[in-house]
Amino acid sequence: MEPKAQQLNELLESWSHGDQGAIDKLVPLVYNDLHRLAHRFMAGERPGHTLQTTALVNEAYLRLVDSARLNPESRVHFFAVCSRVMRQILVDWARSRQAVKRGRAMRSLELEEALAVTGQPGADLVALDDALNALALVDPRKSQVVELRFFGGLNVKETAEVLSVSEETVHRDWKLAKSWLRRELGKEQQHGE
Repeated sequence: MEPKAQQLNELLESWSHGDQGAIDKLVPLVYNDLHRLAHRFMAGERPGHTLQTTALVNEAYLRLVDSARLNPESRVHFFAVCSRVMRQILVDWARSRQAVKRGRAMRSLELEEALAVTGQPGADLVALDDALNALALVDPRKSQVVELRFFGGLNVKETAEVLSVSEETVHRDWKLAKSWLRRELGKEQQHGE
C-alpha cells in the first residue's frame, strides 16, 4: 500500500474512533479529490450559481467536523460520505433560495441527461432529491446506488465496494432506479404543468 493510502486509512480509522483531530490531518491529504468532487457537483448547477466550488468544499468540511461520529470504512466510503454531505448542502441551498411558488411551473429535470452522470447543467436538484428520498422509502439500496454513482461519481466497482454487493447488483439497481426515478419525475412534471 502506498504511504498516502496507508496514512489516509490510519486517519479514517482514528476519526471513526472519535478522534476529531484526525479530520484536520485528513483534509489536506484529500483536498484535491474533494475539490474535484465539488467541481463535479457544481458543473451540474445553473450558470452563475452563487455557491462556488471552494465554498462547497469548505462547507462540507465544516459539516463533517460538526457531525456525530462517522465510521468511514475506507477511502471510497469516505468519499461517499463527502458526496452525501455535498449533495445535502446543494439541496439545502436550492430549497432556501427557491423563488418559485407552489403551483407554478418548475424547470423540468432532463432525466436522461442527469442520470447519465453527464454533469450537464439544467437538472432540478430539488425535484431529483425529492424523488430520490421517495425511492429510499421504497428501496434504500437503489437510492444509495443513485446517490453514490450520480452525486458521488463512483464507478460500479466502487459503488459495489461501499454497499458490499456485487457489481451485477449495482448494474441492476442502477437500471431499475433510473426507471423508477424517470416515472416519479414524470409525475412531478405533469403535476407542475
